[in-house]
Amino acid sequence: MFKKRLHKAALTLLLFPLFASSNEHAETNQVLELLVYKTPTCGCCKKWISHIPNEGIRAYSKDFQIISNIKREYGIAAKYRSCHTAVTREGVAFEGHVPAKYIKQFISEDHPDAIGLSVPAMPVGSPGMEMGDQFMPYSVLILFKDGTSKAYAEVNSFEEQFE
Repeated sequence: MFKKRLHKAALTLLLFPLFASSNEHAETNQVLELLVYKTPTCGCCKKWISHIPNEGIRAYSKDFQIISNIKREYGIAAKYRSCHTAVTREGVAFEGHVPAKYIKQFISEDHPDAIGLSVPAMPVGSPGMEMGDQFMPYSVLILFKDGTSKAYAEVNSFEEQFE
């Protein structure tokens, strides 16, 4: 618990200048900002991060050689993990290749028992995992504080991720 509080404090201090300056115009231009934890060599993470601004979300990345401790701190069980973890200033986690569309939708809703969303593994065709015209349907899961999950959205086509 102490580590999680320390991590959140460090996250706040790291992003404080960014949030402070963005809050000056919060009433007219609310931009969702995410800190993305990833490994330095992950190409699909970089591609996912480039998808986020196209959807009106600002993303900053922080590289770690091993990010399993960060995932554990945010309560993301091994079966829900992927290659990167994005976190809001408030500590809401988005694990893996979650489309920005669902991030924005989730943030606009009230989910007091949830820690965030996950796209486990790395489905082909999800944002950041584009491979030509290949696409593998996948589920976006809502993750709860008690360690359970349920389907939040079913993505059955490439286009559904952006509509």
